[in-house]
This record gives sequence, C-alpha cells and structure tokens, in this order.
Amino acid sequence: MTEYPNPLIPGFNPDPSVVKVGDDYYIVTSTFEYLPGIPVYHSTDFVTWSQIGNVITRMEQAELENVVTAGGVWAPTIRYRDGLFYVIVTIAMGRGCMLYTATDPAGRWSDGIVLEGIEGIDPDLNWDDEGTAYVTFSGLITKGPDLGKHLGIQQVKVDLVKGVALEEPRSLWAGTGLKFPEAPHLYRRGEFWYLMIAEGGTERGHGESIARGTSPEGPFEGFAGNPFLSARSTNRPIQNTGHGDLVETPDGQTSIVLLGMRPRGGTQAFSALGRETFVSSIEWVDGWPVAQPVVLRPRAGSTSYALTFGGEGAGVGSVSAGAASGLTPTPTPAPDAAPVPVLDDGWLAIRRETTSVASLTARPGWLVIDADGSTLDDPSPTFVGRRQLNQTAAFTTVVDAAGGTGGLAARYDEDHHYEIEVTGSEAGGEAGNRIVARARLSGFEQTFEATLPAGPVTLHLDSVNTGGGFSPRAMSSDRVLLWASVGDAVVHLADLDGRYLTAETAASFTGRVVGLYATAGRVAFSSFDYVGSED
Repeated sequence: MTEYPNPLIPGFNPDPSVVKVGDDYYIVTSTFEYLPGIPVYHSTDFVTWSQIGNVITRMEQAELENVVTAGGVWAPTIRYRDGLFYVIVTIAMGRGCMLYTATDPAGRWSDGIVLEGIEGIDPDLNWDDEGTAYVTFSGLITKGPDLGKHLGIQQVKVDLVKGVALEEPRSLWAGTGLKFPEAPHLYRRGEFWYLMIAEGGTERGHGESIARGTSPEGPFEGFAGNPFLSARSTNRPIQNTGHGDLVETPDGQTSIVLLGMRPRGGTQAFSALGRETFVSSIEWVDGWPVAQPVVLRPRAGSTSYALTFGGEGAGVGSVSAGAASGLTPTPTPAPDAAPVPVLDDGWLAIRRETTSVASLTARPGWLVIDADGSTLDDPSPTFVGRRQLNQTAAFTTVVDAAGGTGGLAARYDEDHHYEIEVTGSEAGGEAGNRIVARARLSGFEQTFEATLPAGPVTLHLDSVNTGGGFSPRAMSSDRVLLWASVGDAVVHLADLDGRYLTAETAASFTGRVVGLYATAGRVAFSSFDYVGSED
C-alpha cells in the first residue's frame, strides 16, 4: 500500500474534495472570505501536486463583499460527468448553494448559478443510473429566524440547468448522535449506495461515519463501527480528522482525502496553520470501510520560493526541490493580448480581487499597493498574501515606503494579526524609516518602534519553534519574530506568542496567511521570499 505524503496539501486548505478523471486527480478546498476562491490542485501520481487555477476568480461569481468573517465559501465538492466538471458549494451567509461548471478545471469557470430550494451547507452532487442529479447536504440553517437550527442530512433531486430543486428536501440520516452531521458524500459501490458524513464538530471530536442502502434516497443503515475514522482522545500529531472524500488512488486502493490539523505545544493545543488536507488508506471489510490512522509524513527537505515582480508571470519566482503543492502555477495571458505581469494563483486578497489591491505595472519590477484608508482591522484591507505552508517559516520582503506606510503581516482575521511596517521619510516627517511592529488581538493592541536609515527596508516575519521543555512558552504553537534591516543596521522589535494566531484562539475557519499591505500613501515591494521546514 502506497504511503502518500502528509499533509498532502499543506497550509490553509480545509474541507477537501477530490475527483479522478482518467489518470488525473483534482482537489478543491474552502476559502471563506478570501479571493480568488476554491483553489484547484492537480496531480497524476497523488504525490506531487500543483495549483492550476481557482474556481472563483471574479467578484460577481460569489459576491463576498459583505459576508461575515467565517462565512463565505464553505466546503466545495468537485465532480465530473460527460465532459463537464462541476463544483457545488455553499456561500454561507451569502448567495447560498452555488453550482459552477467548466470544461477545463484550470478555468475559466462559469459565473455560477444559485440552486434554489436548498437551505443548508456542504452540498454533494451525484447522479443515479438514470442520470437524475441528487444534491445531498447538511441541513444547517445559516440565515433568517431559524439561524443555527440543524435538520440532519438532507437530499433533493435537482435540475442542474434551471438551478432548482425538483422536490421538497427529504431527511436521509442524522448520523450516530454526535453533533453537527455535515460534509455528506454519496457513492455507488457494488450493490450499495454509501452515505459518508463528518460529525462531532470540526474541532477535536471530529470524525467520519458511514451508512449504506440500496437506493441513493435511502433508507440508510449505519455502520456498527462508526465513527470509522477519528483522532479524538489520542495524542496523534494530526488531530481534528474528518470531512473526507473517497477516491481510488493510483495504487488501486481506496483512500480518503480529509482535513486535519497539526497542533503543537506541550498539550497539543494550538494549530498555527489551521485545517490542512491529508490522506489515509481505506480497506473494505464485509462491505464496510476500515480506515488507517492519519499518519504524519512530511515531505523531505525544505520548502522555499523567491518571488519577484517583473515580467510575464510575475510573482511566481523559483521553487526549490521538496517544495509543497500550490507554489508554481503558470499564469495564462488573456487570448490575443500581449503578456502582462500577473500575480500567480497562490496569492489571496480579502473580499476583493487581488488585481484591485496590487499593481505590477505602476512601477515596473515592483508590486505596488495604494492605500485606501483601510487597515488590517477592517474587513477588506489593502492586503495580498499567501498561505503559510510549514510549522517553521521565514517570510522576507523588501519595501520602499517613501511617502507611505505599509509592510508585512501575518493574518487570521481582522481581530487577530501581527505585522511589521515601514513609514518612509516623506510620510514620517523625519530622515530615515520609522519601523513599527504591532500585535492586534481581539481589541487589544501593542506596538514596538524603532528607526532605520533611509532607503528600501528588508522586513522579516519568522515563525519559529518554541524549543520544547515544560513552561508557558513551550505550551504555544510557535513564536513569531518581527525584525527589520537596512544594510548592516538591524532592529529586532518583537518576539510574540504564536498561539494567538491559531485556529483554536482566533476561531476563524481559515489559517495563517502572510502577506503585503499598505495603510497610507503608496508602498512598493520588490520581492517576497519564503523558507519553510517542519523543525
């Protein structure tokens, strides 16, 4: 049985869904308030993955401008039928159940249609032998007077062309009695239809349960061994395992692609990277799945990239051997147009398109952000960033902030972020650069200040191991170090506790995203470099 790397796709990549088409595999994950939304990862061997695009690349596809934090793009499912790829997803606290299609999973994807008559989350799509389309979903109500009410796992037949349910929802199964039955997926295997769900909540009690019946509409008989996969009450390095999707891997075996978290600290309490994509093997015994524990298998070597901002494919740079997935997409120029600098598919903005935040033409060879009065405390800051992929990581950027203020930030949400910024001499009213490091946590703020000589400033944001042992420091996920330099002049401004930028503390559904921002004037960045490892 093949031992695939774990995490399979690192960093903020929750709620994975997978489809096999011929010898090709495609995985999509949730993105919540970030754009572009729903990354599409591709592999032919299930080991090496690359991001080939995103499903949601245009504001009008999802209308995320006003979704609340932790709302937005929840739990996509990707499927393929008769030459067409489908992604069905919930825009929670927004447009509702959406369906997108494409003939090429790299895009361009359709504008999307709302599937009327489906009130819930985590939709799945499948077809019976006659070609009837079924949407199976978790009946959690996310708006209106019944907000928070849960109706269990439900299902409707749908017209995918008209975008309507063809019947009232039927209840299929409520799981084993654990909380939040969600993430249903429906499969045909032999004489049975299998209904697999997550339950127990997406926190430490998360797990997978399954039932089967002879019809896609049920009735469904639950497996006596449920939950058949969970890390609850164990000390395994990968926790919160669940929200899975089944697939036949290249070795001919059944595998489950699922989310998990890698908490660190003396009591495995804090997960800086949020929910990531993992894989584990499945054996079928007497017609029921038996899952192997989700085993940590980091990729060998370090992950690194050096991104520059000049010429076609700007922002791609070079990636070292041993790099994780999603770092080397190839941007595609518009048809019949001369190549222009574009940010690659791995960049993210918040409730905006990246092109509305960052320009690669305003100053050739630089990424330029013009402030608009927002800060990182706002729902839609002038910020573009990338996922932190490793437990230990070093981010570096070179900033020219003459006449402006901006810098390098690690973000979980608008209430939880650490940053180090430069105010150039023109804006600061004095010679040299004013350097400020800031910790913003649930309404509390602390700043640290220093001055460096005039000229471009190199900003550093490092996520480092706490060093072990038994102490309050050792209980955390990591330390976040903020420092800056101009030539030989170096200032170390802050050594911050990383536990406050973790899924358990911030409580957002995303993960750490580190990137570039401006809060005043015009700020230019000549590079964005990353080195990560699992130390």
